[in-house]
Amino acid sequence: MPTYHESVMKKEVLHYLNIHMEGVIVDGTLGDGGHTEFILKNTAPEIRVFAIDRDKSAIERAGERLSPFRDRITLAHGNLGNLKNLAAQNGISRIVGLLMDLGVSSPQLDTPGRGFSIKHDGPLDMRMDSSQKFSAADLLENLSDGELASIIKNFGEERYAKRIVRAIRREQAERSITTTGQLSRIVARVVTSPRHSRIHPATKTFQALRIAVNDELEQLKTALSDMLGLLESKARVAVISFHSLEDRIVKTFFRDEEKGCSCPPRMPICVCGKTPTLKVLTRKPIVPSIEEVTHNPRSVSAKLRVAERIYV
Repeated sequence: MPTYHESVMKKEVLHYLNIHMEGVIVDGTLGDGGHTEFILKNTAPEIRVFAIDRDKSAIERAGERLSPFRDRITLAHGNLGNLKNLAAQNGISRIVGLLMDLGVSSPQLDTPGRGFSIKHDGPLDMRMDSSQKFSAADLLENLSDGELASIIKNFGEERYAKRIVRAIRREQAERSITTTGQLSRIVARVVTSPRHSRIHPATKTFQALRIAVNDELEQLKTALSDMLGLLESKARVAVISFHSLEDRIVKTFFRDEEKGCSCPPRMPICVCGKTPTLKVLTRKPIVPSIEEVTHNPRSVSAKLRVAERIYV
């Protein structure tokens, strides 16, 4: 029996979704199907799931896992940012819930050939969808020093971005950088982790390149915007993020959509005409329990935010 990625906060997600509403729940980041399986096992037959993933191998794995529920699930290969079009292509115009579990999955991290892992040497790839054109190695080859430093600084929140880029260019003067092992050693030579830290010095650089290769932040922004036209009244959106950039995007979007009016504070009356679309249900993000973190250490950085669709 295959070993599947351990989905984070499954009970919390199920609790916050309006599972009494009949209709379609979208799992926008299917992965190994852990959240979808838990939802289908614990809801009435009237609940169906439309599940999306950009990784074809993930869809294949999840398809086998979810075969007992084949009459209640539709699988689609595509990007989260293409949510609106994918839903339309599958005859879905309204949904009663949306889940987004962001970031990289355990199978992607633990498969050296995918190029996500610092621990396992493999090709410097990092594409979640292997059919897309550019890999992480391509970015290192084609971006200017300024563009590469900006990605490492902004997406990795790495203060030594320029130093890392200089080290990359010194290596490239001798040979191409084509493996994860090469890149991790290059970064480790010029960046030192804090004393007693178990975090590899190249972690932030790898995160930055992965986000850039897969356009993750823009995909998230597009999905959040597009979902508003799909959600039924009182339908809920639940987003699990694993680093501050994602969490900040979700938090800001939820807050702005709850506020509605975007006029400057000094404006005596609202002239923008924008009305609230969401009610935030988690003023502070939900985090995994101590028991879950003990059982699944990779869950330690997860944050869950939930909002409910309102119509004024």
